[in-house]
Amino acid sequence: MANPSFVYNPPMTPYLDILYQDEDMVVTHKPSGLLSVPGKALEHRDSLISRVNSVYPTATVVHRLDMATSGILVLALNKESHRHISKQFELRQTKKRYFARVHGHVAQDSGEINLPLICDWPNRPKQMVDFERGKKAVTHFDVVERTHDEKGLPYSLIALYPITGRSHQLRVHMLALGHPILGDRLYAHEEALSMASRLQLHAESLSFSHPTLRHWQHFHIPIPFSQYQPKALSESIE
Repeated sequence: MANPSFVYNPPMTPYLDILYQDEDMVVTHKPSGLLSVPGKALEHRDSLISRVNSVYPTATVVHRLDMATSGILVLALNKESHRHISKQFELRQTKKRYFARVHGHVAQDSGEINLPLICDWPNRPKQMVDFERGKKAVTHFDVVERTHDEKGLPYSLIALYPITGRSHQLRVHMLALGHPILGDRLYAHEEALSMASRLQLHAESLSFSHPTLRHWQHFHIPIPFSQYQPKALSESIE
């Protein structure tokens, strides 16, 4: 197992940050450091879904974010809503945008990463690229900024558009590109890890069709580790 000495210490303030709620769904801001769903161990029971269930007992998880990732997470409040929203994720009809600070200056202004992923079983929960047994994983990216931190160390701010939704996809894809995400305790090398106190990955925008109203809903949370203000995502489905 990776990092056996890790101690789970989820943030308590705010305890629950709800962005939107109606009869069909709840949209929340999951902070970095909080599990999306409970772990098996007793000390890992605190999670976003358990906190939401304390207020909305019928809420169920539609998708997940890594514990260290912050950003938008939607939960369904009834079976029909769960089916409708889950289907959109399954058919890749949702529009998702993440932002990350990565080590070094990414040479390409934009590009596509198409590298299949599989669980690195001896080092789980880590994932790895595997061209023979891995599942298809595709990520588009755009470089927003190339700059340096206060110590003169280079980093890039990038927008990430995951086409597929594999576990740790963005983290492993950026590592494979030679630019690990800053503050990543699983994948970053020593310098990249030291450049941030938390994983610099944020699920900034999510758009999908409302399960009952059938019109597009757009949700956005500012990037906590950057002053950059991105434009809104397009309403069209690519």
